[in-house]
Amino acid sequence: MDRERLAASLGRRFARLATNAVVRRPGVWRLFRGALRRQFDRLAPQWDEIIQADHLEAFGRALEQVEASPRRALDLGTGTGAAALAVARRFPEAEVVGIDLADSMITAARRKIGPELADRVRFEVGDAAALPFEDGAFDLVTHANMIPFFDELGRVVAPGGYVVFGFSGGSETPIYVDPVRLRAELERRGFTHFAELEAGRGTAFLARKGEGG
Repeated sequence: MDRERLAASLGRRFARLATNAVVRRPGVWRLFRGALRRQFDRLAPQWDEIIQADHLEAFGRALEQVEASPRRALDLGTGTGAAALAVARRFPEAEVVGIDLADSMITAARRKIGPELADRVRFEVGDAAALPFEDGAFDLVTHANMIPFFDELGRVVAPGGYVVFGFSGGSETPIYVDPVRLRAELERRGFTHFAELEAGRGTAFLARKGEGG
């Protein structure tokens, strides 16, 4: 048990280290990508047991602030799919794509797609730093405990579209970006109308891209 706790603690510290480094210098992602993929592949079988029941509470509050129902939504770092499925249920007309670097996470997420969602939800293995989508492809892009790649984010969000960040444990979340940094990075890429939300133990951040962005 002590070994398991130590491994979990080291994993959280590594995730925070990687987040801070990549947000400051996106080019170093290549140094962390393989290790993080392996870490989350190992965690996938017990991921839904590890996460807290209220881990999407603040995230859900942010979704409530999205004024127009999106036509297409993208969930980055989708893990076992909880956030992507929350988006699909919140917006019943939206096509939702969940992307994750870890194959095992995507395998677990695909098992959760019920018949009622099969025609508009899909999960794919992919790298959020190099997305296989055209410019402006999505009206909503979400991150739940996920490292943001701001250039790609700014590229794939359509003018007038929204971005949502959720951090299940607030500033204690291993993968966490301060709202001041989020706002600064997003403003540089044409986002406006910022909002910060709290619910349960978590926090969330919402921004809308300018119509001319």
